[in-house]
Amino acid sequence: MIFGKLVRVSRPNLARRVTDAAEGALARQKYVTFVDVLGGLGWVRSRDVDLWRQGRAGTLEELAPVDGERMGAALDALRRWAVGQGLSGVETPYIGASRGRRELRFTVDGEPGVERACRTHWVSPALGERGRQSMAKIPDLTVVTPLNAWTCAGCGDTGPYLIMEDVEPYCLTCADMDHLVFLPSGDAALSRRAKKESGLCAIVVQFNRRRKMYQRRGILVEEAALARAEEQCLADEDARQRRRERDRVRRADEDVEFVARMSVEIRRLFPGCPVERADEIAGHAGLRGSGRVGRSAAARVLDENAITLAVIASIRHLDTDYDKLLMTGTPRMEARERIRAAIDRKLAQFRETA
Repeated sequence: MIFGKLVRVSRPNLARRVTDAAEGALARQKYVTFVDVLGGLGWVRSRDVDLWRQGRAGTLEELAPVDGERMGAALDALRRWAVGQGLSGVETPYIGASRGRRELRFTVDGEPGVERACRTHWVSPALGERGRQSMAKIPDLTVVTPLNAWTCAGCGDTGPYLIMEDVEPYCLTCADMDHLVFLPSGDAALSRRAKKESGLCAIVVQFNRRRKMYQRRGILVEEAALARAEEQCLADEDARQRRRERDRVRRADEDVEFVARMSVEIRRLFPGCPVERADEIAGHAGLRGSGRVGRSAAARVLDENAITLAVIASIRHLDTDYDKLLMTGTPRMEARERIRAAIDRKLAQFRETA
């Protein structure tokens, strides 16, 4: 499927969904991209975007489960919404994280006008110069720790890491990167300094099958750069320890304040929800490091959709037979369908004015 050309298609429901996705992205980062909207619509997942940026997919369109006409309609809806909001369009290149550093393509046919529209970032006047610079930042090279057996397209051998170039995997020797050493994640200061000191470096990621996403495992840096970074960290360890303690206290205070604001927003959207229940939902969903919806970027700006998802999650586990159905062997999607009516009834009850 291909976009073909930009066409206006009357899809009121799609326009509303595009607006919801765009507003959430704008609240988070003060600009909106077509990639943000595709993610908000659920048409591409974070792992799809990772594959595309790594150079493991020719175009982003190939990874989407909808046809070109529908994607074209979403792109046009985004443009019309952005113009109506007074946002300015800034064409920003998408550079791959592969060794070839090629410019990424969105569409199968590569029609220049559509590609330009897909690359356009819709920017709020409130975005500062630093934010504008970050939009055009060239991504780090990305090296993958593969889960399955693979063969280098250059030498026919294999290895612990691969990097993509022109949709083909290459070992570090063929990519002229085998002089780098691996620094595992865990010490942010050491990683930051080693990366800064290294003339060439790459992020190392591995796919997590359970979470269905690529996760960072560390970085590859020059050995001499790592040695210099270690010396710098030893020199100011005491000062960094004091700063870590101050940061810990600050984050704890921020979390308390965020959970309180989230609880208030739950009560605003769902006035029939008891105060104790709203506090419980906010405290559970907003737990730092939990990965729950309350820790998402959308929830941090109290996006209505994210707040609603947190409430639905609470209802699913506390007010329905969902967990019992799973324990008795019911498939997850079937279990969700069977409890849908119960969730809708409870949501309606929560939405009623107390």
